[in-house]
Amino acid sequence: MDQNNQMRRRVLQGLGALVLTALLPATKVFAAMFTPPQKLPESQSVYRVKGRAWVNGKRVNAGTRIAPGDTVKTAAGSELVFVVGDHAMLLRGGSHLVIERKDENEIGSLLIGGLRLFAGKLLSASRNKGLRIATPTATIGIRGTGVYLEAGRDKTYFCTCYGEVDVEANGDASSKESVVSAHHDKPLYIYGKGQPGQCIHDANRMGQLNHNDDELVMVEALVGRVPPFA
Repeated sequence: MDQNNQMRRRVLQGLGALVLTALLPATKVFAAMFTPPQKLPESQSVYRVKGRAWVNGKRVNAGTRIAPGDTVKTAAGSELVFVVGDHAMLLRGGSHLVIERKDENEIGSLLIGGLRLFAGKLLSASRNKGLRIATPTATIGIRGTGVYLEAGRDKTYFCTCYGEVDVEANGDASSKESVVSAHHDKPLYIYGKGQPGQCIHDANRMGQLNHNDDELVMVEALVGRVPPFA
């Protein structure tokens, strides 16, 4: 009899969890199913590495320190999640990223002045309002945001997951756009070539490409924050 009661209890608990999930708003469902990590200790840069990654040509391990001035690369199919100061990043496979110092004279500082993504895919969460991200086709001024980008030789996919950015095409100064986004509102393609004033195109038809809210919650949690939509 006790076993039957226990089984009924488990079934009812499971049904209750399903009902709760169904009643949650779409933007809250992930929070009921995903437990974010703890804030990373200041002595630690690397949260997770899958496959192969390198910092300044040296293979990444759990004890690798990453700082402004470093070059970070990942092999195809790999992934690196790391923190520099209060800036958290997820770098996917086949990527080449240079982390620029805010002040070249401050060698030990963890303040980032810019990110140069020569190739690959990057998810970035920062509250640094003076940050600039550059790809082969675009320059983006960040005003404290979560962003995702994929950099190719001829075009860049860029999603302002939340926050404010100023986007400009490298090959045409007249192609520029400012975006204010609450939740993946206006992804863009920035092309290397095009008619004057027309190198930036709306990418909404592609939707939220190759990144998700769980990943944004994860990287923000690593620096002790939550994204504004959570």
